[in-house]
Parts: sequence; structure tokens; C-alpha cells
Amino acid sequence: MAPAADREGYWGLPTSTLEWCEENYAVSYYIAEFWNTVSNLIFILPPIYGAIQTYKDGLEKRYLAAYFCLAAVGLGSWCFHMTLKYEMQLLDELPMIYSCCVFVYCLYECFKYKNTVNYPLLFLLITYSFVVSIVYLNLKEPVFHQVMYGTLVSIIVLRSVYIVLWVYPWLRGLGYTSLTVFLMGFFLWNVDNIFCDKLRALREKMPPVVGAVTQFHAWWHILTGLGSYLHILLSLYTRTLFLKHRPKVKFVFGIWPVLLVEPPKKL
Repeated sequence: MAPAADREGYWGLPTSTLEWCEENYAVSYYIAEFWNTVSNLIFILPPIYGAIQTYKDGLEKRYLAAYFCLAAVGLGSWCFHMTLKYEMQLLDELPMIYSCCVFVYCLYECFKYKNTVNYPLLFLLITYSFVVSIVYLNLKEPVFHQVMYGTLVSIIVLRSVYIVLWVYPWLRGLGYTSLTVFLMGFFLWNVDNIFCDKLRALREKMPPVVGAVTQFHAWWHILTGLGSYLHILLSLYTRTLFLKHRPKVKFVFGIWPVLLVEPPKKL
């Protein structure tokens, strides 16, 4: 990991239990890790648009919660990388747990009748979030958070694979794309951690703009933000198909995927 501080900046010395490979205050006096900060926009803007579209389509509120939770992760991560303060680190890491719990609920309730609530699953996920939060606040061990987060991601992946293999096989493209993009981000996250010294030495020989491409933690944000967004599309697509709506994936400006849902045809 990077040293505690590379340059003096607006937010002072870091107090977080984690730091990443990007040089501190190298781009802006007011932003500790510039590229790791601005890359969070992919967590914030598309989910807000998705929430607005979900509201317009009159879909279930749990999908509004899924989009807003993803945006909350992005906002928390923005604050964490901008300041490198412990309090902001919690604002990043704990919403990761909460958002995944919402994703799990949405995905495992795709094949239930409308306006039903699975209270046992809801209680289990709330309890999981509460216990993880309490233990992590006392333990302050990042590996514990990463294991708890990875457990939820694994549950989501298993359910997604089941859906695209056995229920709606024509959604394999969307499901596998989401998983592949997320795994690419996880791979770059590890590269950034393991080869930090070599990456920093490489950046010293590069122009600043070119060196920005080697900020692999920022790429982790971009790829996992896209992968998580595509997962919500998969979950929402599955749900609306079950409810006999007519979902379609469209591309804004030919680039960014959004889900448009038409109501069931009247007989």
C-alpha cells in the first residue's frame, strides 16, 4: 500500500485504516486521491438515472432502493478517497454491505407475486448488516469487511448463474457481462495492491495523463460500478419478465444500457 502521506493537502494526514496506490494530493490540493475519487461518478450518475426511470415505470420500490444504495456507495467512496479519513472510509465500506443485502433480496424475490414481503429473508439480511457493522466498528480489520462483502457477492453470483442457466437462458449475455466486468475490476484491484511500487515507479516516467491510465483502483471503481449497475438491470429484467411486463434494454447515445419497461398487454 501507499505511504501514509505523499504530499500535504487540505484534509491533513490520513486516518483511514486503508490507503491505495494513487499518490496523495498529486493532482489537487483539495482531493487526496484524485482519480480514485472522480472515478466514482459511474457509481452515482447512472444509478440516479436508473432510479428515475424505475419510478416513472411504476416498478417496485425495492429496485429504487437498489439504485439509490449503489449511488450511496459511490458518494461514500468519493468522500473516502477525497479525504482519506476513517469516518469517510466507513461511509464507503458499510454501504457496500447494505447495498449487497438489497441486491440479494431483490434477486431472491424475483419469482414472487407482486406486493409480497419475505419477512424471514428481510430479517436475516438486516441482522447480517447489523452484526457486520458492529463487529467491523469494533474490530477495524479491513480483511473482515472484505470477507463479509465477498460472501454476499458470492451469493448474488450463484443466484444469477442459476437464473441465466435454468430460468431465462436468453439473459446469459447480460448476466455474464455483468460478472465478467466485475471480475476484471477485482483483478485490477489486486494488481494495484500487489504491484504498487512498480506502478508508482512507472508513473514517474510517464506524462501525468498517461500515468492516470495505470490508476487501477480507479479502474476497479469503473468496472465494478458498471458490473453492479448491469446486475441491477439483470435483476429488474428477470423480475419484470416474471410479472409479464415487456422489458427492453436500450442504449443511451448508443453507449450506456438502460432498461425500459412496458406494462403487460391487455387482453
